[in-house]
Amino acid sequence: MKTSVKNLTDTKVQLTVTLEPQELADAEQVALTKLARDIKVPGFRTGKVPVAVAAKNVSQSALQEQTLDDAISKAVATAFLAEDIQVLERPTVEVKKYVPGETVEFTAEAEILPAVTLGDYTKLKVPTAKLTITTKEIDEVIERMREGFSEKKAVEREAQTGDDTIIDFVGKRDDVAFDGGTGTDYALKLGSNSFIPGFEEGIVGHKPGETFDLKLTFPKDYHAADLKGAKVTFTTTLKSVTETILPEVDDVFAAKAGPFTSVAELKADIKRELTAQKEREAAEKLKDELVNQLVEMSTVPVPEILVKDQMGSIEQDFTQNLMYQGLTLEQYLEQKNFASKDKWLDTEVKDAAIKRVKAGLVLAELSKTEKIQATNEELEAHVELYKKQYANNPEALKQFETPEVRNDIANRLLTEKTVEKLVELNTK
Repeated sequence: MKTSVKNLTDTKVQLTVTLEPQELADAEQVALTKLARDIKVPGFRTGKVPVAVAAKNVSQSALQEQTLDDAISKAVATAFLAEDIQVLERPTVEVKKYVPGETVEFTAEAEILPAVTLGDYTKLKVPTAKLTITTKEIDEVIERMREGFSEKKAVEREAQTGDDTIIDFVGKRDDVAFDGGTGTDYALKLGSNSFIPGFEEGIVGHKPGETFDLKLTFPKDYHAADLKGAKVTFTTTLKSVTETILPEVDDVFAAKAGPFTSVAELKADIKRELTAQKEREAAEKLKDELVNQLVEMSTVPVPEILVKDQMGSIEQDFTQNLMYQGLTLEQYLEQKNFASKDKWLDTEVKDAAIKRVKAGLVLAELSKTEKIQATNEELEAHVELYKKQYANNPEALKQFETPEVRNDIANRLLTEKTVEKLVELNTK
């Protein structure tokens, strides 16, 4: 077999392969063995026809076609392996010449894992993070804790911001009710900004049992196109008002919140927790910054097939996150004024996908350069961590025994170790 390599781009190659008579003869024997399984010859059971007998009874055109397929399949795998080229897709094959029994010449094109040239990854600029915990941040945590220990009490007074209410409402535009504008026994916390501007503020000052009209205007950037900037009237009935009674911040409160004997101890503990949280966030930010710097100073060709794969993954994750927020992708595109889904994909999504691919290729090259590996013990430890997270999901637990999932976990582990090495090299 003779092979020549032509680099079409930084991420795509074309191999030209020529096979000799002996290689075709070997492929013909493989082809005869396959064809013999289905050929029917008097005196022999189907699937039991000897190869020598099959050779005299098989269609020559079928034999030549099968021989060509088998010869090319073996040659493609052998040629890319011999040239130490890692393909990212099934190669596209084009036969240039085929003389049965004598020679085959074909080309095989494929996107490949490109060569990455790393920048000096030991001299990156490490951002300095100054961690401070303010009194305001501590007080905000305490306020959330007070909410957790609060009591609820129904009142007959006028509604105030912060109260919980139950309301009925009907929204009309030009005296016609519009879709999504009606609610019964709807629970609304005043000040939560759950409704359009003016709605919750309009309830403040009314007492339980009152019915009133709220004349409002939808925001110009509202997600529903037919309601953008629309003037509407919400006929609203305030059915109940419940106030929240917050506990005093004293030593009794501190004791309820944890193993503390004073407010000072509680605040000290909150400060420790906030500090630890900020340290974790700073560590993650540092990792991202170092990887971004390394990508910028490295030469990283980007295979289109990897970008497309990442775009599909990003779109799926993004659509799912929107669903959790009660939005569809179409509504999001409308809010952000994208002319079409393709326009969104070609800008926001593609840019993010390229960034991910570059980071992945750079870290893969760094792991090879630094000879970073994930041991079986480390992999098993990570698998066990994942299993604990899904301990109550038998179907999910089964997935952790599949080669695909374990390979994915191994890749994540290797990436984590590589990023940790990058941090270590730049923070000595």
